Amino acid sequence: MQITIPLGLGIFLIWYIYQSFTPTQLEQTKKYFSDANYGFVAISVVLSILSHIIRAHRWNLMLEPLGYKTKLVNNFMAISVAYLMNIFIPKSGEVSRAIVLDKYEDVPFQKGFGTIISERIVDLIFLLVFTIIALIIQFDILYEFVLERIPTYALYILLLGILVIGILIPAYIVFSQSNINRKLKDFIIGLKEGIFSILTMRRKASFFAQSLIIWSLYLLSFYTALQSLPETSVIPIGTAIIAFVVGSFTIAFTNSGFGTYPAAMAGILTIFGIVKTAGVAFGWIVWVSNISSIILFGIISLVLLPVYNKPTNRT
Repeated sequence: MQITIPLGLGIFLIWYIYQSFTPTQLEQTKKYFSDANYGFVAISVVLSILSHIIRAHRWNLMLEPLGYKTKLVNNFMAISVAYLMNIFIPKSGEVSRAIVLDKYEDVPFQKGFGTIISERIVDLIFLLVFTIIALIIQFDILYEFVLERIPTYALYILLLGILVIGILIPAYIVFSQSNINRKLKDFIIGLKEGIFSILTMRRKASFFAQSLIIWSLYLLSFYTALQSLPETSVIPIGTAIIAFVVGSFTIAFTNSGFGTYPAAMAGILTIFGIVKTAGVAFGWIVWVSNISSIILFGIISLVLLPVYNKPTNRT
């Protein structure tokens, strides 16, 4: 279900968008692809890869308190393999990263996986911060759009539903004795330990700085890709941030954004006056370029890991 539902959603959205296009719109979309400035796309991909390198370096800051000093190359290849795995099986990359580190750096799986959980907490915090910034910058436009498209009573029902869920989930965690709840408690304990491991880190300032650089590179990569099309190159930074946030959520919660990323880009950019065909084309250009680089570096890493880590190379 974790694989088939996101994959099915992606396929449906691809079909839905393109079957709704007129022949003229299809020709416009093709023209956006042919006229795009792929130099900006290449720079965008390079910035994304640079963020992965910094992420690999930051990982050592989390491993050092546990008594491990791993090679930057192995960290980077483990991350590359993780991104590759996530394309096909969502969230499997976290497990594969820990396995690679266990096999080639002798970091026990549980400890390596614990640092990855901590890292994901930090990523979630930064994503939420960007979300809040985006909502503040573009609040008027988004508020007006929501009021026009969604009835007021539906918003009240949504808020009530969120409130009920916010009450029921903590009550379930506290009082339920089911196996599912025990697993949920273990997960929450793991998150808590992950948060405290970050707070007790010796080099917290460096960790925060590198985290900020990573997410700044993500945003800069996205903003650079926007320059590849004349229609998207003129959007203000506030619109760019909110589009970046929407795209980040689709990548995080689906099969790396297959089908959903272009649809999300078209949807959010349309709100800010960008024609749907340009939004779809931009979404596919960004998604294909990044996924291609992930597949390339992931496969190279799978091949090079056993070669780089031959016994003669590890001594």
